[in-house]
Amino acid sequence: MGGTEHLTVRREGATLVLTLNRPEAKNALSLPMLVGLYDGWIEADADDTVRSIVLTGAGGSFCAGMDLKALAGKGMDGQGYRDRLTADPDLHWKAMLRHHRPRKPVIAAVEGYCVAGGTEILQGTDIRVAGESATFGLFEVKRGLFPIGGSTVRLQRQIPRTHALEMLLTGRPYSAREAADVGLVGHVVPDGAALDKALEIAELVNSCGPLAVEAVKASVYETAELTETEGLAAELKRGWPVFDTADAKEGARAFAEKRPPVYKRA
Repeated sequence: MGGTEHLTVRREGATLVLTLNRPEAKNALSLPMLVGLYDGWIEADADDTVRSIVLTGAGGSFCAGMDLKALAGKGMDGQGYRDRLTADPDLHWKAMLRHHRPRKPVIAAVEGYCVAGGTEILQGTDIRVAGESATFGLFEVKRGLFPIGGSTVRLQRQIPRTHALEMLLTGRPYSAREAADVGLVGHVVPDGAALDKALEIAELVNSCGPLAVEAVKASVYETAELTETEGLAAELKRGWPVFDTADAKEGARAFAEKRPPVYKRA
């Protein structure tokens, strides 16, 4: 199991839990964190016993964005990881889910700050839970920067454009309740309970047929920008093969026998 000094990895049953672990900096993105994130996504995809991923942060924060000291050229923790970035110059974008989409569902458990790059990573996750005191926002324009982690493209596809533009152009903070009202997060829970709720949702995902879950996720993203006719055709192409799997037959048998199904990804 992977991980770095700024990214911890652990298993909770069939769920891989990735924890941003730089609490002294509100989990601002560092090179060790980015390397650990990317390796975590790859580990989850490569391990068929992993059926879901939960992404969270240590110390009461999710992620406060990029380490601005590093951006200003004043150094970055983990210089020993530079060879990874040299070998794959796209690694940081993959880590931030800009240029990589895990095939397993990714559930975000947000407490505290989830701003700038934190809100950008959030947009690459599939299901989102927030503690009621969590703070969201894209602060880049206030600092004369551009939210280049994908927000000018993704955000307007995930929440109404008027709300997306307000968030992007004002750089103001959003409470968890406001984030839920505009559709950026799906659940708001008491502070400290986001991880438990995310793991609860992960268990529901894990109880389903893994081939079906992965095919459904892939279909949702593949068809998002297609016309309805194109999307329905793509859905059939993606969905029909699932019915021929052993897992589908097991699901039907288990239902008829009134027992929990035992899926084998076959």
